[in-house]
Amino acid sequence: MMEDQVASEIQLPPHQVFDVPPGSGAASECFDDDDDGRFKRTGSVCAHIITAVIGSGVLSLAWATAQLGWVAGPTVMLLFSLVTYYTSTLLAACYRSGDPVTEGRNYTYMDAVRSNLGGFKAELCGWAQYLNLFGVAIGYTIASAISIMAIKRSNCFHERGNTNPCHMQINLYMIAFGIVEIIFSQIPDFNQLWWLSILFAAMSFTYSIIGLGLGIARVAETGKIMGSLTGLSIGTVTQTQKIWRSFQALGDIAFAYPYSLILIEIQDMIGSPSLESKTMKKASMISVAATTIFYMLYGCMGYAAFGDLSPENLLTGLGFYNPFWLLDIANAAIFIHLVGAYQVHCRPLFAFLEKQATERFPACGFITKEIKIHIPGFHPYNQNLFRLVWRTLFVITTTIISMLFPFKGVVGLFKALGFWPLTVYFPVEMYIRQKNIPKWSTRWLCLQILNIACLIITIAAAAGSIAGVVLDLKSYKPFSTSY
Repeated sequence: MMEDQVASEIQLPPHQVFDVPPGSGAASECFDDDDDGRFKRTGSVCAHIITAVIGSGVLSLAWATAQLGWVAGPTVMLLFSLVTYYTSTLLAACYRSGDPVTEGRNYTYMDAVRSNLGGFKAELCGWAQYLNLFGVAIGYTIASAISIMAIKRSNCFHERGNTNPCHMQINLYMIAFGIVEIIFSQIPDFNQLWWLSILFAAMSFTYSIIGLGLGIARVAETGKIMGSLTGLSIGTVTQTQKIWRSFQALGDIAFAYPYSLILIEIQDMIGSPSLESKTMKKASMISVAATTIFYMLYGCMGYAAFGDLSPENLLTGLGFYNPFWLLDIANAAIFIHLVGAYQVHCRPLFAFLEKQATERFPACGFITKEIKIHIPGFHPYNQNLFRLVWRTLFVITTTIISMLFPFKGVVGLFKALGFWPLTVYFPVEMYIRQKNIPKWSTRWLCLQILNIACLIITIAAAAGSIAGVVLDLKSYKPFSTSY
């Protein structure tokens, strides 16, 4: 059973670039500041959160705002930022079971659920979490390929004029992204490479600022603020389409925020036990606030620039054609950022299956044996064959599915299945259990109202995603999607 095998999900056999013998000075230095015999925790928490949160979701916010209008669009963004921050603080409080300083740590989301709610709910959490991570990987593959293709199309328009359709197949760019992820997936201790987290976070700010700047420039050029109070008007689309698009827009905004599925893993990087919860809450506040400012500006300025015609992706939907070199920089930044975001999200899934395999087949050399590879000028690199094969197959699988179903609705459906349980339900239930909040008390009722409201939004967003997939399938040809 899954719940019997996840207690130490990320305590894998060491895959460090260099080995540290037990008892050596180097080893004691690594364990100095920790409280449970594991390697000293380090990491840029805010950078990891921003890398995880500001992903491809930001690019569709102008379209989402266009469906909802000037009143509902910004209001929904603000509400979901508050929900994300609040539920993240509830989850951060569950990092340790019992005393927030001295009790045992929960190294993963599933560990926290099992400690507070029991094994059955831990198994349900695992399915929701890893299905969501799988869907995120597919979404990032599609988004990154579209960004690279947008660079080619932008250059094509620059050379041949905006009237040339410049049609291109997307499959080649998905394969290229997959190859990059196969290489990055073999980097051990990825979360310790703080400079990579800083780089990927910087890329997210780069393309967000460029998109925002282009929106402001277009509004300044035309002298008009487009859009309406209620969003896309009936007539431009049918009433039924308006409903489905509004549901999709709710999902786009809701799913653009949460990082709950990897919050515990990020919190596990904080080195001081006495500051874990406090530091994580502060990091969440800073990161969610920064994210919300970008989201509000990005979505609103994109809508102000294009109104009802706002593209689903502001930088790749070719709402802008010039300056083409600036669009190239923005889309290159999207690609670089998504390379890192893919790894940040998929590492817990990699770790889970590798831990399961190690526990089930401890005597299998293919799974447990380390092969030392000597690289001139560097420390020896330890490669594990099972890690090489499994992670490569995972990336290949997500790439093939992305090529087969490159629909926004498919990604939205995956995210809908994980949003409510991972972002709201489990954090709320764990917090109630840990703090012994009395049933039917005012606080308990408020938490349950939040729970039910987010469940309704999740169902609506899932319905909108399904409607979008059905519409896309009407003109779909496998492995032949072009833009």
